[in-house]
Amino acid sequence: MGQKINPLGFRLGTTQSHHSVWFAQPKNYSESLQDDQKIRDFIKNYIQKNLKISSGAQGIACIKIQKGIDLIRVIIFMGFPKLLIESRPQERGIEELQMNLQKEFHYMNRKLNLAITRIAKPYGNPIILAEFIAEQLMNRVSFRKAMKKAIELNEEADTKGIQVQIAGRIDGKDIARVEWIREGRVPLQTIRAKIDYCSYIVRTIYGVLGIKIWIFIDKE
Repeated sequence: MGQKINPLGFRLGTTQSHHSVWFAQPKNYSESLQDDQKIRDFIKNYIQKNLKISSGAQGIACIKIQKGIDLIRVIIFMGFPKLLIESRPQERGIEELQMNLQKEFHYMNRKLNLAITRIAKPYGNPIILAEFIAEQLMNRVSFRKAMKKAIELNEEADTKGIQVQIAGRIDGKDIARVEWIREGRVPLQTIRAKIDYCSYIVRTIYGVLGIKIWIFIDKE
């Protein structure tokens, strides 16, 4: 059996749910989908600009969007929400972000509500781990050290297993290759196994590297 399907899409309806929840007529579907992506990009760019951090260190696990008749609810799942809350306390960072969102997407003719949810164990999330590895690689840390440190951080989150893969011109070698490491169990073919996954791109001075992380959280 092939292994080319996205582990999250493979489990939709069992252990995974959509990050966007709304209904649209077929003729308006593509436009609504593009609006969702614009909202996510706006939030990430805003946090990057105001925190003055690199593009891959916001600590955002995912952004869920729920659209109703007269309300759009945006929920940001962050591993380190204090970065946003304490970055500009005098200007009330969250309220300012919500106001800017409403101003930017006023053409939707719906009220926009913003909420931030803290992830209890941030290093149990693959996106936050991938951001950590990417930052290490950009600082020219050995990829093996970066992967092993990521696994150590993940062990503190009490997950069942993790697999980390890096592909590209690793350490500046002329020939691209794939390196991976696994700890514990990662049953990718078991649909009821709750697998969290991410694919992340990091641009180093040697070229583009791809990071993939699978985390086995639990079994239904």
